[in-house]
Amino acid sequence: MESVLVPLSLLAGGLLPIQAGANAQLSKTAGSPLAATTLQLSIGGLLLLSIAATAGSLDALTRLPTVPWWHALGGLASALYIVAGIVLFPRLGAVVTIGLFVAGQMFASVALDTFGLLGIAARPFDAVTALGSAAVLLGTVAIVRGQPSAASAASVRGLAAWMLLAVAAGAALPAQGAVNAMLRADLAAPLAAGAVSFAVATVAMAVVFLLAVSISDAAKPQTYSLRGMPWWGWLGGFVGATYVVTVFMAIPQIGAAATVGLTIGG
Repeated sequence: MESVLVPLSLLAGGLLPIQAGANAQLSKTAGSPLAATTLQLSIGGLLLLSIAATAGSLDALTRLPTVPWWHALGGLASALYIVAGIVLFPRLGAVVTIGLFVAGQMFASVALDTFGLLGIAARPFDAVTALGSAAVLLGTVAIVRGQPSAASAASVRGLAAWMLLAVAAGAALPAQGAVNAMLRADLAAPLAAGAVSFAVATVAMAVVFLLAVSISDAAKPQTYSLRGMPWWGWLGGFVGATYVVTVFMAIPQIGAAATVGLTIGG
């Protein structure tokens, strides 16, 4: 299994730039990043539901009421990560935001492995892991210090708060993989577990979008313009489904830190 999951994790990480480009195109065409994200997540969920139905594993959803309620909430991390990106990019810049996301992912995954949290088998914190963690930390510090424009845009206190949000949003992704892995074990059906995760993420994003529209000047979607969007603008949901399922399948087998490291490398 590990021989398959290693290249699959690299592939899943390598597809993420395609997702970013597709989501940017969808947001531009729809005129609303929040609405575009909700649509992208719903596409990923429908894809997984369709594949699960074809594979005959939808009956696994009947076991959902019997599992611990929080095992079904992994999708909230996707909504947090996406909203954080929308909020933080104009405040911190893309380079700093992504650097802090990566740092959060790596440190959370190391903690999950070292302390055996969220159902993950404990793995020793050896010298290689420590060296890799230190490299990520030093790289993040270098990235943040190399972006003076971000520091001049806000007070030190306010900037620290936004940076903490970025780290927390990044850390949510390995936690999501671990929670989804438990849901997969509960349902004994990875595709059904993935569909539940995407359904939760879609509902959360829809709530955020509706709140944003109702209490602010957030852009409303321009659905009529979607007919002229390039075909590749719809690929975000497909890539997201591939990434989420790969991560929660790989984490119990090769560990959180190795999975996150491979997807970042990809």
